[in-house]
Amino acid sequence: MVWRNQTLNLDFILLGIFDYRPTHIFLFSLVLGIFTVAFMGNTLMVLLIYLDTQLHTPMYLLLSQLSLMDLMLISTTVPKMAFSYLSGRKSISLAGCGIQIFFYVSLLGAECFLLAVMAYDRYVAVCHPLRYTILMNQKRCVFMTVASWILGSLDGIIVLVAALSFPYCSSLEIHHFFCDVAALLPLSCTDTSAFENLLFICCVVMLVLPVSVIIGSYSRVLQAVISMDSKESRRKAFTICSSHLSVVGLYYGAAMFMYMRPASNHTPDQDKVVSAFYTILTPMLNPLIYSLRNKEVSKGFQKLLKRKINFIQHL
Repeated sequence: MVWRNQTLNLDFILLGIFDYRPTHIFLFSLVLGIFTVAFMGNTLMVLLIYLDTQLHTPMYLLLSQLSLMDLMLISTTVPKMAFSYLSGRKSISLAGCGIQIFFYVSLLGAECFLLAVMAYDRYVAVCHPLRYTILMNQKRCVFMTVASWILGSLDGIIVLVAALSFPYCSSLEIHHFFCDVAALLPLSCTDTSAFENLLFICCVVMLVLPVSVIIGSYSRVLQAVISMDSKESRRKAFTICSSHLSVVGLYYGAAMFMYMRPASNHTPDQDKVVSAFYTILTPMLNPLIYSLRNKEVSKGFQKLLKRKINFIQHL
């Protein structure tokens, strides 16, 4: 019980990703700019899909959930990093660290499953268009969306409970800009190999299984697109699917590079850069990819903008 009481009173030190050299100050300002764009872009995407009744379809419901997950993910890590950098207070309590771990792992897991659901949605829309309203009705879409959130949360709970079960009695400096599990493990004074195996299994479930669904879905989609007679139909299907594949490639590529390698191959600096890519940059790119390559979203944004302008003019 002694080590447990000591662990509960610990404060970790987040070493961060930037120092105070001019180059790093510029990079920190760039990250804040990316965070602002990502926060506003994803918020706008959620509000747009909610307010525009023409976007109340399964594809856009799933897209709104993706934006919500990205919004929560970037809000889990960047504000604390910015506060620590600007104030010089780099400490984080065990409770704060646990909150970051839970939301970070849960949102990553939920997004993995949601991207698989989005791939299935595109498969049904392209390969079975006449049965789309049956195979992807509102009830089934909501069920799969909620299931993604639940599975992600279960994964977060498992990883959180396991991570907090270890005593931490060595250096309390975390070589990261947030409480990442992989960066926390070296601080434990007990053998963490069993937990590393559990983490690997979770990664297999979160990454490999959804990727299998995505590959299977888009293999069938590609066959269907090639066999289409109408050039306009091929163009529309390719535009929608390529947007989703761009997001999948960015997200899964970085996540697999980060979590599907042996722990011996990890370096703190490398992990921080890769984590910054898919926790900061990817949430910014997602709304840009979907809004720039999707006519319905662009039209919805224009309608919302006109509505706001008319409202201001009548004040």
